[in-house]
Amino acid sequence: MKRFFLTVCSICMALLAFAQETPIKWQFTQQTIDEQTVEVQMNATIDNGWHLYTMDVVEDGPVPLEFTFENLKNAKPIGKVQAKSTSHEMFDNMFEATVRFYEKSAKFVQRFQVSGDYEINGYLRGQGCNDQACMPVKAEIRLKGTAKSKTPVAVTPENETTEELAETTATDSVDTTVAENVSEVSENDLYRPVIEELKAYENDGSTEKKRSLLYVFLMGILGGLVALVTPCVWPIIPMTVSFFLKRSGDKRKGRRDAMLYGISIIVIYLSLGLIITAIFGPSALNGLATNAVFNIIFFLLLVVFAISFFGAFELTLPASWSNKMDEKAESTTGFLSILFMAFTLVLVSFSCTGPIIGTLLVEVATTGEWLAPAIGMLGFALALAIPFSLFAFFPTMLQNMPKSGGWLNTVKVVLGFLELALSLKFLSVADLAYGWHILDREVFVSLWIVIFTMLGLYLLGKIRFPHDDEVQTVSVTRFSLALISIAFAVYMIPGLWGAPLKAISAFAPPLNTQDFNLYENEVHPDYTDYELGMAAARQSGKPVVIDFSGYGCVNCRKMEAAVWTDNTVADILNDDVILISLMVDDKTPLPKPIEVSDNGQVYVLRTIGDKNSYLQSHKFGANAQPFYVMVDAEGNPINKSQAFNEDPSVFIEYLNDGIDNFKIKE
Repeated sequence: MKRFFLTVCSICMALLAFAQETPIKWQFTQQTIDEQTVEVQMNATIDNGWHLYTMDVVEDGPVPLEFTFENLKNAKPIGKVQAKSTSHEMFDNMFEATVRFYEKSAKFVQRFQVSGDYEINGYLRGQGCNDQACMPVKAEIRLKGTAKSKTPVAVTPENETTEELAETTATDSVDTTVAENVSEVSENDLYRPVIEELKAYENDGSTEKKRSLLYVFLMGILGGLVALVTPCVWPIIPMTVSFFLKRSGDKRKGRRDAMLYGISIIVIYLSLGLIITAIFGPSALNGLATNAVFNIIFFLLLVVFAISFFGAFELTLPASWSNKMDEKAESTTGFLSILFMAFTLVLVSFSCTGPIIGTLLVEVATTGEWLAPAIGMLGFALALAIPFSLFAFFPTMLQNMPKSGGWLNTVKVVLGFLELALSLKFLSVADLAYGWHILDREVFVSLWIVIFTMLGLYLLGKIRFPHDDEVQTVSVTRFSLALISIAFAVYMIPGLWGAPLKAISAFAPPLNTQDFNLYENEVHPDYTDYELGMAAARQSGKPVVIDFSGYGCVNCRKMEAAVWTDNTVADILNDDVILISLMVDDKTPLPKPIEVSDNGQVYVLRTIGDKNSYLQSHKFGANAQPFYVMVDAEGNPINKSQAFNEDPSVFIEYLNDGIDNFKIKE
C-alpha cells in the first residue's frame, strides 16, 4: 500500500522526466548466422543517471522488460530472448525489493529460423528510472531481409493466429485493405483527410472554447472549495494565518507574507497543470481519461480513500517529506521560505486533496483543450488559497470561523460516500472497454441507490463510524442533506426499469447495457464499424452521422440522455441518416495490427479503439469526444462538426442542415 501511494505521489517528478528527450534509446540490427538463421540484436543506450530494469519479474517491483514478436513472415523464433549484458543488483527503497537493472548500455538477442523474403515485427515494453522519477520504455521492432535458404519455415500455432483471424474476418469487412499496411490505409479514400473541407463549414468556435474553459475553471473552484472544508485543510487555516501575523511585529508584513503564501499555493498547483499541459497535450490526456487500465487504478484508489475516510485507517505521506519541507522553510528566508511552507501544506493535505485533484484532472482531460488542466488547477488553487489571504487582512473573522470538531469528521465521511459512488464510474469505463459485463446499468444504478440511501441514514445518525460522536439531535442542515440524499436514491429507482435518469447520465453506463428496459424511444447506432456503415450509406443513399464516442466519455453519456432522447432527434437518427458510433477506447484486438504513418511518425494500431481514434485525428483533425461529423458515402463532409451541447434544438438544426446540404449535393 505504501509503495502504491509513493508511486502516485511521485507523478509530478515523473512528468519532468517525460518532458526531456528519451533517456533510453534503442537500435535494432540483424546478423546472419547461417542459411536459415539470423540473430536480431537489440541494443539500448542509457543516459547517465538512468537505469533500465531487467526481464526478471519481482513481486511488487518495477515493470520488467518484455519483448513481443508478432506478424512474422517466413520467420520462427528459436528459444527466448537472451540478455548479453551484465546487470547490477541493489535494494530499492521505493519498491522495497531487490531489483536488477542495466546502466549505460544493454544488449539482447533473439534468433530466428528464416527462409526466402522474411519480416520480423514486434515491440518491447519496460521501465526505466533515475533517482527522481520513472518512465515507461517502449519501442517498435521492424526488420526484414532475404535468407539464402528457400525452404519454407514451419508455422506454429502461435505464428498462425493473426493470419487465421485476418482470413476469418475478411468476409466481414467491406474494405479489408485498410487492415493490411500503412500505404493501403493512406491510399484508401475513406481515410483521406478532409480537415480543410471540414474547416470550410466551421464557424468561429471561440465562444464554445471559452465556455468549455470557463466550465473547467468553475469545476476547479468547486473542487477547491470542497477541499477547503476537509479535515486536512480547514484546521490549518487559523494556525497558518496566526503564524504569519505573530512572527512579525509588523502586521503589514504579516499580511504580505500571508498573501505570498496564498500566491505560492496557486503557483504550485498551476505549475502542475502547466507541466501536464505541456507534456501530454489534449490527445494524450483524452486517451488517458478513456484508458481502461488507468480507470481501474483510479477506481481502486478512490475505494481506498473512501475506506480511509470512513475511519478504517489513516493515509499520510511519509513524515520525512513534510519534515524536510519544514527544515527548508526554517533554513531559508523571504519568498523561498514561504514557498516551502506552501509545499508542506500541499503534502500534508494530500490525503484529502489527492482524490479531488485526480478526479478534476480526469474530467478536464475529456475536453480536449490544451489549457484545460492548467485552468482547472488554477481554479482549484484559487479556492484553496483565498481564505489564507482573506483572514490575514481581516483577522477578526478568524474568531467567527467554525471550530474544528465532529462536523469535520462528518464532512470526511460524506466525502467517503461520494468517492465510493464516483469510483463505480471509473470501474464502469473499464468494464465497458473490455466487455466484462459485471457492471451493467441496472447493477450500477442499484449500487448508487444503496450508497445514497446509506448516506442519508448516516446523516440522520442511524449509522456511525469509528471516529463519529453520538448524534443526540439532528440539525436542520444534516436533516436537509439527508432528505436530499434519500430523495436522490428514490429518484433513481425507475432507472432499474430503463428510465433515462438524465441527472446521472454522465456517470451511469449507457442504456443499451441494461437487460430489462421498458423505455422505447431509444437510439441505437446502425453500425459500429466504419467501413460497413459507409458501405450501407452507398447502398441506401442516406447521409452519414459519425459519432466518435468512448466508454469513459462523460459528455457522450450526457448527450445520449439529454439530446438523443428528444423525439425529433431520435426520429432523424433512426430514419433519415446512417448512424455510425465509433468507440475510441474499445480494447477489442484487431484481427491484425495495422501500421500507419501520421505526421512523419509510425504508429501501430492494435485495437478497434486505436483504429477509431486514428480515423478521427487523421481524417478529421479532432481528438476530443463526443465529436459528430456528417459525411456523404465517400467520406466527404457535408456540414460543420458538432461537439457537446445539451440543447436538443441545436442538434436538430445541425442534423437538418447536413441533410439539406446532402440533398443539394446529390
